[in-house]
Amino acid sequence: MKKLALAALLMLAACTGKPALDDPNLSTRALNLEEFFQGDLVAYGQFQDVLGEVRRRFEVKINGTWDGETLRLVEDFVYEDGSTEQRIWLLEKLDEQRWQGTADGVIGIATGEERGDVFNWAYTIDLPVGQGETLRVSFDDWMWLLSDDRLLNRAYMKRFGVTIGEVIIYFERV
Repeated sequence: MKKLALAALLMLAACTGKPALDDPNLSTRALNLEEFFQGDLVAYGQFQDVLGEVRRRFEVKINGTWDGETLRLVEDFVYEDGSTEQRIWLLEKLDEQRWQGTADGVIGIATGEERGDVFNWAYTIDLPVGQGETLRVSFDDWMWLLSDDRLLNRAYMKRFGVTIGEVIIYFERV
């Protein structure tokens, strides 16, 4: 009975609405990644599973540099359990709206698009989950510019095409 209930819940979760780049803009602000992520930022986030249980919280200190072609983001994570992780992203601006990027653990190339105050970023990554272990997951990140100094990120996480949870992150320029 529990397996049937879990299967029904997973199917219901898969049918929930998600953002789209064609959704109406809620502000007149324009997100420019290379401007927003230039310099030092701090972010606070958490992962919650598909059942809504918060499984992990973290803080990230980010340093971004833009050389006119490449946005380099050095992200230093500190998890609530005291563990740490560093991820370095290299993002290339392809045109006024499109980006691509790489980081350690990312499978292939991450792709993204800016529209107004919104940015959508998609990639597959081998996430560290323990001593030498990784979990391959796909992210569908949605970012909204809340103000000149604040950005909200909601990331849908999938494994084998099935949503397993969400990550919510609040970025702030310091």
